[in-house]
Amino acid sequence: MEGSRVCTNCKKQRVILDEITGNWVCEACGIQQEFENFQAHFGGVNGPEGAFVRVGQNIYCQSSDFNYKQNKVYNAQKKIETITSQLGFSSLRSAEVRLMIDEITKGEFGLGVWFNVLVGACAYVVMRKNKVPLTMREVASVIEVDLHELGRMVVRVVDFLSLDLPEFDVVSSFERAIHSCPDFTELSSDKKDKMLKQGRFLLQCAEKWFLMTGRQPMPMVVAVMMFVSELNQVKVSIEDFASELHVGIVTCRKRHKELLETLVKAAQVLPWGKNVTVKNIMKNAPLVIQYMEMKSRSDKGKKRKSLQAVVEHNLEEIASECVRSQVEYTSNDSRIEHESQYFDVVDRNALVNVGLGNLDELQISLECLSNSYSKYLSETTLMKAMDDSGVNHTRKRTKTLGLHLYKNWWTGNSDLSKKLSLEQILQKDVGFNGLPPSFVAGQLACKNRREKIRTAKIRINDIVQPPDALLGDKNDRYFVERLQAREQRMQEINGRDLNWEDYVIEILLLHQVDEEEIEQGHYKRLLDLHVFDSVSVCDIFSRGKQKKLKGKIV
Repeated sequence: MEGSRVCTNCKKQRVILDEITGNWVCEACGIQQEFENFQAHFGGVNGPEGAFVRVGQNIYCQSSDFNYKQNKVYNAQKKIETITSQLGFSSLRSAEVRLMIDEITKGEFGLGVWFNVLVGACAYVVMRKNKVPLTMREVASVIEVDLHELGRMVVRVVDFLSLDLPEFDVVSSFERAIHSCPDFTELSSDKKDKMLKQGRFLLQCAEKWFLMTGRQPMPMVVAVMMFVSELNQVKVSIEDFASELHVGIVTCRKRHKELLETLVKAAQVLPWGKNVTVKNIMKNAPLVIQYMEMKSRSDKGKKRKSLQAVVEHNLEEIASECVRSQVEYTSNDSRIEHESQYFDVVDRNALVNVGLGNLDELQISLECLSNSYSKYLSETTLMKAMDDSGVNHTRKRTKTLGLHLYKNWWTGNSDLSKKLSLEQILQKDVGFNGLPPSFVAGQLACKNRREKIRTAKIRINDIVQPPDALLGDKNDRYFVERLQAREQRMQEINGRDLNWEDYVIEILLLHQVDEEEIEQGHYKRLLDLHVFDSVSVCDIFSRGKQKKLKGKIV
């Protein structure tokens, strides 16, 4: 090793290692070289000694490994607290989410986007286990991930923990939405309770009518909230409800339309049911809901009231309310010209004094009742405008009557105003039993496809067997009748435009596909099986190649 180092004093390469002291010294001048044998000591005299880096036993390396895991767990728990606090969880529910994640990850936790999805899925599962209303869309909006990605993680968590989650509680979700909606904060508690009972009633009727079967429940919740708000004259918009509950606005409008159409069907039992439409269902809704409520309270074991008795009872209350309104809005008992005479107590056979129990003696037809009821319903808009303006126009509003005057129509005594199980809901009778809209749409689509199949067969037969090819003389009567019938059918068929579905059905019929399979509407599968068969196409190409090869050889 001599001569390998340069002396710092004499600049000669005669530095050697002293075997006794272990220091580097210069052989020429005898000066000891500084900082050549430095070794760091930690912890004082009796503390642990340092280790060489080349051995791989650095103390700082071991300390950094420990801090990384500790920091990861700390940041993961902090992320759990942040997400659960944004969802409004209590400390107990947050602890349940933390324990569930600890069980799934075996104490490792994690960081990154996937861990946020796991926290959201565990939060949804915990609330679902405890039957607390929380939608998956709300969780997805908080953690800012795709809804389908969150749904896949929820399925994995449920399968991993072997959980059996209860059914989604639609009524609790509706109650939570009513209490948390900012548009209802200024309402009184009595009015809010009334809206809650009406909403429970309509939601459970919607379950009985299969309006939520196989569908997402929250759009129907928005539809019921909108209907109840309009029924209680609360000015809101369906867009605000949809954004508040993180639901698609288009789907909410469809569910609202379906609810109105179903209520129109339920209103057909009323004497003026033929005049009830989607546009005026809100004016008739109090009577329709009251009738449904009375039907649901009736006992199946006992003898029920007939439909006529129920309607007569409703008409009696309406007539009494009309008379009270007339007395209220007529000043000094004076008679007003051009007033409605339908609810005149004296001139109309003393309707209220006699009572509607003797309706047969009055000999009033249902058509008359319908026309009269429609007449005073048309005056509702004017009456409402008078009430909103606050101006006392006695002459104009003396006989004007609307359903907004009939304020005590809701009793809330039906069991459907309370939370019931699905079996109990299906056992109730509300006067109308509907079929699932998807089933009705499927049956209508099959009917339309059968008609398309029939017209396609006629077009094919006209091409395969034209009129000139028919047997018989043109003067033959039978031939002329067949020709006229054919021309009439072709005029009916050509009256409407053909689309891609008509041509696909023609192709399938030409390939001798069963008509029952075509009615199902699975055109892509049928085309792959019967028209675009890969085996037959390969055979055609192979035959063409063989012919080309034979031609070249020849």
